[in-house]
Amino acid sequence: MPSDELDPITLQVISGALDTIAEEMGHILYRMSFSSIIRESQDLGAGLFDTDFNTLCESESTPLHIGSLPGYLYGIQETLQGGTWNEGDVVLHNHPYYGASHSPDLAIVIPCFYKGELVGFAANTAHHLDIGAATPGLIIDIPDVFAEGMLFAGTKLYEKGVRNEAMWEFLGRNSRAAKQLQSDIEAQIASAKLGVRRFVELMERYGKDQILSATQQLMDYTERILRQKIETIPDGEYRAEGFLDDDGKNRGVRLPIKVCVRIQGDGIEIDLTGSADQVETGFNVPFDGSTKVACFCAIRSLLLDAHTSEIEVPSNEGSFRPIKVIAPKGSIYNPKFPAAAEARFTQCNRMIDLIYKALAPVLPDEIIAGSSASLSFVSYSGIRPSGDYWVFLEVNEGAYGGRPRSDGPDSIDNLMANTRNNPLEDLAIHLPMICDRYELRDDVLPGAGRYRGGIGVVKSQRVLTDAFITHENERHHDVPWGIFGGGPGATGKVEIYNVSDPDNIQDMPAKFSGIKINAGDVHAFYAPCGGGYGDPLERPASQVLEDVLDDFCTVEHARKAYGVVVDLTTETVDESATESLRTQMRSQPLATTSAPERKVQQVARETPAQRDRVGARVSEPVQPAKSLEADQTVASTISQLRGTFGDNWSFDIVYHTSNRSLTEVRGELRANGAYASETGTHEHAGAGYSAGKRLQTAAEQSFVKCAQKLLQND
Repeated sequence: MPSDELDPITLQVISGALDTIAEEMGHILYRMSFSSIIRESQDLGAGLFDTDFNTLCESESTPLHIGSLPGYLYGIQETLQGGTWNEGDVVLHNHPYYGASHSPDLAIVIPCFYKGELVGFAANTAHHLDIGAATPGLIIDIPDVFAEGMLFAGTKLYEKGVRNEAMWEFLGRNSRAAKQLQSDIEAQIASAKLGVRRFVELMERYGKDQILSATQQLMDYTERILRQKIETIPDGEYRAEGFLDDDGKNRGVRLPIKVCVRIQGDGIEIDLTGSADQVETGFNVPFDGSTKVACFCAIRSLLLDAHTSEIEVPSNEGSFRPIKVIAPKGSIYNPKFPAAAEARFTQCNRMIDLIYKALAPVLPDEIIAGSSASLSFVSYSGIRPSGDYWVFLEVNEGAYGGRPRSDGPDSIDNLMANTRNNPLEDLAIHLPMICDRYELRDDVLPGAGRYRGGIGVVKSQRVLTDAFITHENERHHDVPWGIFGGGPGATGKVEIYNVSDPDNIQDMPAKFSGIKINAGDVHAFYAPCGGGYGDPLERPASQVLEDVLDDFCTVEHARKAYGVVVDLTTETVDESATESLRTQMRSQPLATTSAPERKVQQVARETPAQRDRVGARVSEPVQPAKSLEADQTVASTISQLRGTFGDNWSFDIVYHTSNRSLTEVRGELRANGAYASETGTHEHAGAGYSAGKRLQTAAEQSFVKCAQKLLQND
């Protein structure tokens, strides 16, 4: 062992001490905070960093926070007030074009000095209620980054221990939730000061050189373990595609996401080339502070999961080094200044979902089916009789896809989201709001599979006074995918209605900004449900029965999707009928959820009636043997559509059904506000086509019929 390396026992002790420091910093932050988004939801991150801005340790909190802090530090290096660090400095930073994750995530950074020498930094980030943006709490439909509110770049709240009173006054005068903002920043400062103190204490105990040597060894160790994991994946390019609903302003204009994961040796590259260009709203993603971090999170969760790994791997900079991220400048994942980039979380979560999908063929035992992969982030606000604002930020749960060895968890943040819900009692005590409904969805079912998808939540919040609401959400159109024979999940939806007229329901888009609602109005959020993993016919009948008895599955769905005959009178499975039905279903062609490439993409906004029309078995999405444009009739139709509407059109599969004699597909074509819905069919007799080919043919027919109707009416 080289002389500069520490013995394993000492190294492990120091590693544990660093982890403890990060956890203690996180605990101090959320325990001292005043706003519920930090205190209850724990939308925060904390850790220690060396002078090269390497992550030495991180709290177990929201991954996007801690992974972004090196970006903050690099941004501060460019913008630091006065250009130098001093003992007693406290720096505030949130500029998305200088490394920040997004503007509401304010970072506090305090330098750590040991015997007069700068040896590192203690830092944290937390999401704040309001920073004076165009709309209270959250912002989507804004023209540029300057509409996001207060932007800080290397700003010193304390310099050499002296409080910058003018800056504190500025904070208090420019936020709708000034008291919470100032108090939460104070909590962040207390957390960072604790980190500095603990880091110095560690150096006093073991010596500076030994501690810094230990941190280098720990980072190298983590990097080495991750590279060994990557080496087990076959070299190659692995791709997946999806789309986002819209940019929060231009309704019906889908935004493509394209992911290419390149494996070469012990390195991995995630290329987002081909994803949507940056948009004219705040629905863009800061590259350094969010895009890169989401990619880090995806790979770490797959290959370094703490609960499935046979060894404990420290969470530090070493887990970032083998991962390279590419996103063209000017794209939605790497916007150009001064584009707004506040509402960026759902794009990150959907990207992670697609990274999993891309790697499914080579990591079948680690990959899960499609999750909700979204985020319901809601801002409720209003003005009290005193003239003061009240602002409440709420994070609602989604659901995971089915997993290799278990069902997808129900009603839980997923992928890179790790926030907690807000106690309803706390809500009712402090704010003019009441929760009318909070339970698992019962209007749709999750993806069927050997392991079913998780069930999303439905949450209905009623305001007691006139108020404003902004909602950041996704996946009202792109259905969570099933895998390895599992069926697709269900998309989400949002509704607004008034308790005095509950049947007058207003269907809302996934995201909207600053709309005014009236006393008694209810905002109802329905989270997407996850896709299924594995063949539904392989799910034990006893588990299907249990889901039926728990109201997680209907008797009809048990029969059609799982081939299980349930007798509700006796609450038992009819074993002989089930065996016979499953034998019959195994001999039938599989229904498929494939959709033609390019403009034709599947969407599952299914009503219960539509869902019941789906055939007996649903399989993993499969790409057709040839693209839609390979067929001359379809190619000609696409050419006509482009000549008339440009690229401002989209075709979605609403539902499909397949039996022994007929495949039926109903599609919807939208172009410049016009709409057409037609059914295409394919008769099986004597055709000899695969299930995927039948679906493709029916989808193409539906598409052509829709296009003909729109072109005739144009």
